[in-house]
Amino acid sequence: MTDRESERTGGSAPAESAFSGRRLLLAEDNPVNMKIARLILTQAGFSVETAENGRVAVDMVSASEPGYYDAILMDMQMPVMDGCEAARAIRALRKRELAVIPIAALTANVFPEDVEAAGAAGMVAHIAKPVDAETLLAALRGMLARR
Repeated sequence: MTDRESERTGGSAPAESAFSGRRLLLAEDNPVNMKIARLILTQAGFSVETAENGRVAVDMVSASEPGYYDAILMDMQMPVMDGCEAARAIRALRKRELAVIPIAALTANVFPEDVEAAGAAGMVAHIAKPVDAETLLAALRGMLARR
């Protein structure tokens, strides 16, 4: 079952946070990784929605209105549809505003060919696991600034 609930837990971020009011889609099949990433993100001020695999993530983006998601964090290795397949499917959406949402890869695979595969699939950032909070938030700052 997909957790589609917007969540703000772990203490509120200050109102002046650059991430307040921003909504992310986190596609992650590992419950522990999802919980850690969600905690980091909500404490930074993000509203986070989750998908347990790439197919669910694509469906959620497809059903959303333009501007609903500010960015997507995509695990690379998930069942049903992996991160690269999901990113390619999002990039191929007919609604251009949805197809250009910034997507970052979340993965333990950090070899040059992994970074290249993520880029070829349309991802604009590659974030190594285990996730470091400062690295994750810096990558999101950069992604959102380009938007």
